[in-house]
Amino acid sequence: MPNNLASINEAFSTFEVHESKVRSYCRDFPVKIRHAKGSKIHSVDQQVYVDFFAGAGALNYGHNCEPLKEKLKAYLDNDGITHSLDFYTEAKEDFIYTFQEEILHRRGMKYKVQFTGPTGTNAVEAALKLARKVTKRSNVIAFSNAFHGMSLGSLAATSNPKKRQGAGVALGGVTFMPYEGYLGEQVDSIDLIARMLQPGSGVEAPAAFLIETIQGEGGLRCVSARWLQRLQALAHEHGALLIIDDIQSGCGRSGRFFSFEGMGVTPDIVCLSKSLSGYGLPFSMNLINPDHDVWEPGEHNGTFRGNNLAFVTAKAAIDTFWSAPAFERELQQKIVYLHGRLKALAERSSEYIPEARFLGRGFMCGIDVGSGEVASNISQEAFRAGLIVETCGVHGQVVKLLPALTIEYEVLVQGLDMLAAAFEQVIGIARYSEEKAA
Repeated sequence: MPNNLASINEAFSTFEVHESKVRSYCRDFPVKIRHAKGSKIHSVDQQVYVDFFAGAGALNYGHNCEPLKEKLKAYLDNDGITHSLDFYTEAKEDFIYTFQEEILHRRGMKYKVQFTGPTGTNAVEAALKLARKVTKRSNVIAFSNAFHGMSLGSLAATSNPKKRQGAGVALGGVTFMPYEGYLGEQVDSIDLIARMLQPGSGVEAPAAFLIETIQGEGGLRCVSARWLQRLQALAHEHGALLIIDDIQSGCGRSGRFFSFEGMGVTPDIVCLSKSLSGYGLPFSMNLINPDHDVWEPGEHNGTFRGNNLAFVTAKAAIDTFWSAPAFERELQQKIVYLHGRLKALAERSSEYIPEARFLGRGFMCGIDVGSGEVASNISQEAFRAGLIVETCGVHGQVVKLLPALTIEYEVLVQGLDMLAAAFEQVIGIARYSEEKAA
């Protein structure tokens, strides 16, 4: 890997010269990738990296998952239709049937499916539009530290100031309320929201509450089942819809297929994307309470809302993993191991960084180190050792892990060992610097 700025610029000159400055991940992880398999990424200069990033959660089954790849190759070899807008296709029918039978019916859920544009923000935009159409209201309540996408409607419901300033226009139609714990453990944020919805507060009656049960970009904070139940009750009391953005935390990332499973709620709309295709292919959809499916034909559409290749791999992912009880059992075992390692690492780190603590659920977890600089240094030290792990949070203060759900135990151990070494190296440097300054 190039080890100085001049050699990096030379190695990546095509990108530096011709690609927009907007690129970001490649700046944190300056490596030119040739191929990837499972939880390993291989660079053009023969470096191998353990991947704890998984395409920002779009590769829950790792890179080039073999059962999915075989189904995709067979479909292409038979000249299966690739692009079809919302035409009826065999691939779409197979996916819908499998999803209904193996995912929804097994969980006692009844939803219509709407295929939106290809990205997560398209799903959120469609959900917001539908909620406003159903309720004939415009205001949406979103939450502190939320992230829902980068197109204008979704961005309006995103709280990060750096993301919002890129819009270049006023972002309205959204009222922000405190997420569980945002104001401290002593403040009941549901009670506060309920009070703010009383006449005279100045807050307009909402069309919907839009929430992530695990905040991906917002710092891995989670809501409790009881808090979410009370939020749903509040939504129903005020004639509003409950929309759960399960784009990053869905498709198994939380440890269950849906992040809200077992929490005693029935969302009106669920937004899915990221790992829905299982193969990194663009694919988003919304699950809609049938009573709220009030769309007129063509009222919300998009050229790329019928990705048949994604239908094929999404069905294969359900058939391969979610139809097999052993998969979820093994996943739970790995979650226990992963959380145990991270909690122990957070406890050791807290001796030098008092803020250090474990956050998250399932395979969407990490350690808050209280400083964006420290978290970034840990991520970079891990990268130099051969581990790709990102940061999140408003200040980038959380080291965030998104390993593939299918990661082999030995690779998981290897990556966690690298991460622990990076923590120790960075914290040791920080401690030395403080002592020297003193």
